Amino acid sequence: MALIDAINIKRRGLFELDDTPFYCMDAEVSTPTARGGQTLVRLKVRNLLTNAVFEKTFKAGDKFKEPDLQKIPASYMYSDGDGSHFLDQESFETLTLTESVIGNTVELLVEGTMVEMLKFNGNPIGLELPPVVELEVTEAEPAVRGDSSSGSVTKPVTLQTGLEIRVPLFIKVGEKVRVSTETREFGGRA
Repeated sequence: MALIDAINIKRRGLFELDDTPFYCMDAEVSTPTARGGQTLVRLKVRNLLTNAVFEKTFKAGDKFKEPDLQKIPASYMYSDGDGSHFLDQESFETLTLTESVIGNTVELLVEGTMVEMLKFNGNPIGLELPPVVELEVTEAEPAVRGDSSSGSVTKPVTLQTGLEIRVPLFIKVGEKVRVSTETREFGGRA
């Protein structure tokens, strides 16, 4: 098993600490000015099991294991009281993620959406969404002439998953729009 030095952990890197996988959101190295001082690495990390975010400081020589993470292609099927159900595209088994794991990500998923499922030690722990998803507008107020004079040239709409976003005035009910999965903002017509 390969070990990673703390000083080599970079932004967007993965490592394992206390049998838990972590994702590095930011890394900052502070080199001491005094002789004999230790180089420290300050990491902003997200626990991939609980989604908790925190900062922690390590010595440059601290060593971590590489996590046993796999990315499995999966397609979203549906959600119910038990959680959200996905079809593993390799083994064709149904995998279920609870609401505590998936959170409000379900607002970006429609039947058939392809995602990357993260598995840690063989157990599903989360999802990696595509950068953009296409969703249909189900509710939209009609554009009113003169709305642009206030400087606001967008209007709120509701998408087929229940997600509400702001779009340009010309978007109508029934149109498909692209939505960024990172920012949850309008990215253009589909």
